[in-house]
Amino acid sequence: MQASSDLSLITLLIDASIPVQFVMLVLLGISILSWAYIFSKRAALKRANEQTRRFEDDFWAGGDLSVLQQAIATRRAEHGALARIFDAGMTEFIKARRNSSNGDAILDGPRRAMRATYQREMDGLESHLNFLASAGSVSPYIGLLGTVWGIMHAFIGLSSMQQATLSAVAPGIAEALIATAIGLFAAIPAVIAYNRYTNEIDRLSIRFDSFIDEFLNILQRQVR
Repeated sequence: MQASSDLSLITLLIDASIPVQFVMLVLLGISILSWAYIFSKRAALKRANEQTRRFEDDFWAGGDLSVLQQAIATRRAEHGALARIFDAGMTEFIKARRNSSNGDAILDGPRRAMRATYQREMDGLESHLNFLASAGSVSPYIGLLGTVWGIMHAFIGLSSMQQATLSAVAPGIAEALIATAIGLFAAIPAVIAYNRYTNEIDRLSIRFDSFIDEFLNILQRQVR
């Protein structure tokens, strides 16, 4: 290993050993995917919150539920998760009311339909969160692997020199520590985004659960 006085970031990246460069490329790919999921999930949750608020306003405005259901059924993708849960429940309620006069049987279909739709909607909202959690927990260790390999490579090269100096070992250690820095750069935003988005999804989940219970109470009063 030859001593180098140029400790610029670009030079250190170019002169890094192949394993360290591979680790950096892996971390760069993880970081790019993480930021892509962070921005897409932010937009999706913002849209979900707005759609949920609009539907709640329409639902509690006191209009005809059949009319509201028909309006949602024509454009289900535009009305959001809570509207689709309502649509599933109302559709099953209308079918069950035509085929049965038993109150418990009539409500069983809407309950199961809303719970199934609720689970599908929650799965959609939670998509890619596992990747953010994995990126936040694994990236520092991947960076540490690159650092350990880089420092080991630096000291192996230093052992072949007759005179060990700080200028000789500094470039190798510096390029090794860059791997840890990149690992932290990939992990920290992923962890912050994961915690924030998980909290937002939990709040939406509570709103969905509360709506299902309240809507079932409304339907129960209608079948009495």
